Amino acid sequence: KFDFDIPVGEDGIGTVGDSWNRYMVRIKEMVQSIRIIEQAIDNIPEGDVSAAVPKRVKPPVGEIYSRTETPKGELGYYIISDGSLNPYRVKARSPSFVNLSILPKISKGHMIADLIMILGSLDIVLGCIDR
Repeated sequence: KFDFDIPVGEDGIGTVGDSWNRYMVRIKEMVQSIRIIEQAIDNIPEGDVSAAVPKRVKPPVGEIYSRTETPKGELGYYIISDGSLNPYRVKARSPSFVNLSILPKISKGHMIADLIMILGSLDIVLGCIDR
């Protein structure tokens, strides 16, 4: 269990949800991440930390969607297994792909010159949105 605050946009300089506000939330998230890491380090138990991991895993027949939180947002994988060592199908959904989908809404009414700043505030990785 970790003690931390969840940063959210707030009034102050700029409007809630604008580029400045998204930047400030990101800075506050870094401060909270450091706070969590320091608590985790303080609670690392003594002893051996290695474990035996098999080189190959044969998953059961079926499908699953798994997601995890990453620094840029939710990363998701949809996997279909036919029971062999290689998956039948794998689809990935990167946080950058999801984050880019909001661009038309948040850029509406702004000047074209502002698009660079707005796009930068989404913190996307172009390689992650290539389909």
